[in-house]
Amino acid sequence: MVPKLHLHVLASGSKGNATVIEGPEESVLVDCGLSRRELHRRADAEGVDLGRVQALLLTHEHIDHTKGIEVVSKYFDGALVSTAGTVGARRSLVGLPWTLIDDDETFSVAGMVVCAFPTSHDVADPIGFRFSVVDEDGEEVDAIGYCTDTGYLTDEAAYALRGCRILGIEANHDVAMLRDGDYPGYLKVRVGGDQGHLSNAQAAEALPDLVTADTETVVALHLSENNNRPSVCVRTLAAAVGAEPVSLTEARTPDGCLTVCCASQEVPLSVW
Repeated sequence: MVPKLHLHVLASGSKGNATVIEGPEESVLVDCGLSRRELHRRADAEGVDLGRVQALLLTHEHIDHTKGIEVVSKYFDGALVSTAGTVGARRSLVGLPWTLIDDDETFSVAGMVVCAFPTSHDVADPIGFRFSVVDEDGEEVDAIGYCTDTGYLTDEAAYALRGCRILGIEANHDVAMLRDGDYPGYLKVRVGGDQGHLSNAQAAEALPDLVTADTETVVALHLSENNNRPSVCVRTLAAAVGAEPVSLTEARTPDGCLTVCCASQEVPLSVW
């Protein structure tokens, strides 16, 4: 694929999430779990122009994805887009001017085609997205997949994420670290359940079906600071696609065609 889209993960984790999908003309913001000041600080550090953002897309209502929206929306003229279930599930969201979509809806925004798909999380109506740029004949020329906060990959998610040039997929926890860690039993069950979070092993198991010759970068999202480590995550995902670690946070296939890396809670990551 000819690169037309760029991924800027400004924050990914349980303390706050915000990602900019940069298109050839304009951009969109996925989730806003950072304060307005921190959002702009991180965007500036990455050279990301938030003035190009034409829409804020919300995956679900948990506070680490929403806590900045109420303030940010006061300074934002673009569209706010999410499902009715998500908007209705948090009081601070209800009074904002949302554009409501179904969890399987395809729409256009900021020069991109966006395909929503349902995920599985302990919230009202969560979604992920495939972002595409198409040519004059309607053929896809670039794609980014974004899927986080899901206990398993739904069939719709697996279909939408396959063959993206940049694949952002949750790899929240290492199963053994979660099992042997300090979380109380009920929380271990929640995180590891079908409405919790994907483990490294689940993400790795999915990769052979999702990664194609068009895929250049796999980005692990929403790593737990308590139950995961970037090095553990990268090794697990890399093994599934024949890649070798080149650092604690990155791996590559021997031919250099595919990179596996991790997004961070504190340090922004850009993939071009």
